Amino acid sequence: MQEIKIRLPLRDEVIEKLRAGDYVYLKGDLYVARDAAHKRLMDLIKAGKKLPISLEGETIYYMGPSPARKGQIIGSAGPTTASRMDKYTPTLLDLGLKGMVGKGKRSQEVLDAIVRDHAIYFAAVGGAGALLSKCIRKSEIVCYEDLGAEAIRRITVEALPLVVLVDCKGNNLYEAASREYADDFGGTGDVGSKFGI
Repeated sequence: MQEIKIRLPLRDEVIEKLRAGDYVYLKGDLYVARDAAHKRLMDLIKAGKKLPISLEGETIYYMGPSPARKGQIIGSAGPTTASRMDKYTPTLLDLGLKGMVGKGKRSQEVLDAIVRDHAIYFAAVGGAGALLSKCIRKSEIVCYEDLGAEAIRRITVEALPLVVLVDCKGNNLYEAASREYADDFGGTGDVGSKFGI
């Protein structure tokens, strides 16, 4: 396992070097979107219409922030369960999306698309939204403002701490950890839920 600082947008040569289990710190701009925004993007894609954002080379953080208090840039910014986006993700990856930040396991279709499209899936620690929000330097709604907390945002982050869950070769931290520590967790190997990722 490595500890790596990464400047966004993700470049192919950086993605190529990352491995499941690596600790990374992201710096730069990425999108924030959840289920409702993903559905709207998919509806536009199915209708053959232009998307309000470009996905090429981008990273999406699956997150819906709580309201910001006075003096805050953003409220609590913890990750959403990524599987909610699974039915949309392969299409978005095929359109150029390179990185995803969330928590939890992904479907086999998403895992296959990550390898096919040379992408990466990161985990942010669940339950640490208040701490993660301190890594966000700027936040603005770029579309779908009517969705409230689920609007698509553009955020700028500094040293956002993440773990590589699935790398571009298909190595999966959940599977590796489950095999290694199954006996320690009552034979279930459900390591991710124990640690909030």
